[in-house]
Amino acid sequence: MTRLADIEPFLNMLVAERGAAPNTVAAYRRDLEAVSGQLGARGRSLADASPDDLRGCLAESAARLAPSSQARRLSALRQFYRFAVSEGLRAEDPSRLIDGPKPGRPLPKYLSVEEVEALIEAAGHEKGPAGHRLRALLELLYGAGLRVSELVGLRLSAIGEDGMALRITGKGGRERITPLTDPARLALAAYLPHRRTYLKRGVKPEACPWLFPSARSASGCLTRQRFFQLIKRLALRAGLDPARLSPHTLRHAFATHLLEGGADLRSVQKMLGHADIGTTQIYTHVTAKRLAEALEAHHPLAND
Repeated sequence: MTRLADIEPFLNMLVAERGAAPNTVAAYRRDLEAVSGQLGARGRSLADASPDDLRGCLAESAARLAPSSQARRLSALRQFYRFAVSEGLRAEDPSRLIDGPKPGRPLPKYLSVEEVEALIEAAGHEKGPAGHRLRALLELLYGAGLRVSELVGLRLSAIGEDGMALRITGKGGRERITPLTDPARLALAAYLPHRRTYLKRGVKPEACPWLFPSARSASGCLTRQRFFQLIKRLALRAGLDPARLSPHTLRHAFATHLLEGGADLRSVQKMLGHADIGTTQIYTHVTAKRLAEALEAHHPLAND
């Protein structure tokens, strides 16, 4: 019989009914286990927690969690207790009346076109298979606006027959077709003959589904952590501050540069794979901020 202290049925529901991504499920698991531990220290549990118990746990963790992480933790609790009520495991939802943090929405970090060009140029200086792979990774990340999980999880079958586009499976299992830029297609074509270098010993190229395999990882494909390391090291070679650079920074640069170049918001939304255009609209604030800065710096009457 299912007990409310057991979070597995809830997590299984997220996957089966809502198509939640593995990273989302892992984050919710961490949040619920953390709150369960806090409640245990108070002699309480998820099964009998009151609204005040939950407020106390959230207040206790507020000092070490960013507002966005606090909001996600409360969201995990709310969804968990809604599930519990729907399954008859609790009569009421103790999270219902808890107010969440009100985080401001920071503008995404991005790179200028010149900085992206410096990164790609630095990648071109690395010789051999490693250089071809790094160039392909960068060109796909920036040229197609991929999430890093989408990039490292690309399968060979994602490449269209004509090599002009990628079929991406994004958050919630949603599929989209993303066109490839000429530099991305050329980098991909240059990398593919070297793909076998990264296969596990004895594995034939056609037997491995991954576009970016890795003999070192348990999954058989390049990990997000390894790519993060590669891009930080590349930032140093390009003369950029590694603290400003992450795989997601290049996705932000992709969106920002498209809008600055005149692309319409709906097209950018589709290419990014955003379910809600409101998520995409944050990039209009970035471009507006840059225009305001340019006006302030260069208009003859701006400082009068």
